[in-house]
Amino acid sequence: MRGNLFVISAPSGTGKTSIIKRLMAQLPSLSFSVSHTTRKPRPGEKNGIDYHFISPALFKEWIDHGAFLEWATVYGNLYGTSFEEVEKKMDQGLDVILDIDTQGALQIKAKKDIAPEERGQFSPPVFVFIVPPSWDELHKRLSLRGTDPPETIVLRMAGAKNEVKSMAQYDYVIENRDLDEAVYMLKAIIAAARSRRRCSLSGKPLPFLDEVGFKG
Repeated sequence: MRGNLFVISAPSGTGKTSIIKRLMAQLPSLSFSVSHTTRKPRPGEKNGIDYHFISPALFKEWIDHGAFLEWATVYGNLYGTSFEEVEKKMDQGLDVILDIDTQGALQIKAKKDIAPEERGQFSPPVFVFIVPPSWDELHKRLSLRGTDPPETIVLRMAGAKNEVKSMAQYDYVIENRDLDEAVYMLKAIIAAARSRRRCSLSGKPLPFLDEVGFKG
C-alpha cells in the first residue's frame, strides 16, 4: 500500500525541525525526505543526512530534466526535493515528510491533480503549517539561536510575515507554543491520515481487512 505525503512548512525559527525529529522518534514507518541544496554545509551538517549538497550547475541541470518534485530559491540558495527519492519511499509503503518552504509547498499543491500516468502522481498530500505563538517570540527564538547577525534576523522576520500569507492553502495549522503539544498535534494528523488509508497508527495495513476480503 502506497504511503502518504506530508508537506510541512513554517517560518524560520518556529521549531519545525525539533517537532519533526521528535515525531520521527515516536512513530514508525515515517521517512524524512532529504532535500538537495546549493548552499554550503554549516558546521556539523553531513551530506546525505542533513541535505544533499550539490553544485548550482548540477542543480540547474536537474531542473531542466524535471528531476525535482519542487524547488525554490531561499535566501539566495537553491533547494529542491527529488521526485525519485519521494516516489521510491512512498512505493515502499512509507509515509514521507517534506520540510519545505511555502514556495515549494504551493508547487506540490498545484501538481497533485495531474493525470495518473504522469510522473509524480501522489495520493492527495497533507499540508501542515506551523506558526509561532507570537512575532515577539519568533524574534526571540531567532536571536537565541545565535546563528544569524541582526540584519539577517530582520530579513527572516520579514520573510516569516510573507510566508504566513500562504497559511490558508494548508489543511492544518499547528501553534508551536509548547513542543510536546505541537508534536502531539502533528502525530494526531498523521494518525488520521493513516486511518483514512485503512492503516493502524504504526502505518501498517490492518490485517483484518484481508481476512474479510476488503478491497477498498
